Amino acid sequence: CTVIFTRMATKDLHKPISILFCNLAFSDLFTSFSGFWISMLFITNPDITIFGSENMLAPYALYTMSILSTIYNLVSIGIERYLAVAESMRTRFRVVRNHSIAAVLINWVLALFLGCLPLMGWNCLHMEKNLSVLYSPFCVDYLVFITLPNVVVAFIIPLFTYLGIIIILRKRKLQMKAHGQPTGTYKSAEIQVARTSIFIWLLALISYAPFSAGVIFDATNHQCPIDLYPGIYIFRNFTAMLITANSLGNPIIYTLKAKTLGAKLQGLKCLSTTRVRACTI
Repeated sequence: CTVIFTRMATKDLHKPISILFCNLAFSDLFTSFSGFWISMLFITNPDITIFGSENMLAPYALYTMSILSTIYNLVSIGIERYLAVAESMRTRFRVVRNHSIAAVLINWVLALFLGCLPLMGWNCLHMEKNLSVLYSPFCVDYLVFITLPNVVVAFIIPLFTYLGIIIILRKRKLQMKAHGQPTGTYKSAEIQVARTSIFIWLLALISYAPFSAGVIFDATNHQCPIDLYPGIYIFRNFTAMLITANSLGNPIIYTLKAKTLGAKLQGLKCLSTTRVRACTI
């Protein structure tokens, strides 16, 4: 909420990256809200979160939708940052406000569709076969279908986008150095991008890897839920806490740190024409 209100108060929503930041904040807000909803159900009636109930379909669907939206927004931010740096020199594509709005709409439509599949019938509410132990009444095949591909996307695409930014900055730094011009701005931006990408990776690893491990365990487990109580459900709650921690970490990385990063990248895009022509020559 702080991120959303701050962005709205500064009237900075016309920038493509600001639209993505605000949308990420909305996704984190929904993640926190749905996590709180599930927590209240667990406190008031623990049995329905262990053995499954129709009452759990809606909160789990909202939880899934918000997590998927967060992942897609993180990927969109990485792609936008890469294009923002690359277009200033070697591509003709320019990210504008309409592109960011389109990305936001696509992210939410995809997250809404995939997250609501259990509400549309892909659940194991009235069948014991293929029933998830951790997230009943979800089906195991649905959890595998949702979790593993999206976790791979969350790790692979940001890796390549931020590595691509670092490579572009390093090439420009070498070009400027070859022409005897100062390279401090490029070096500083390169260091900032490297640090930010490390934080992104660590946060994603800490937040989603345990959850993915739980889904894999769920898919390979053949024990009765009673035999797994309470250890496996403590682990499930722990993974939910880590995902919520991701919602707390995103504003720190993408808003507070991104101010410095965004200023440096904007400075790189707004180089004087003489320096750009010198690099081109």
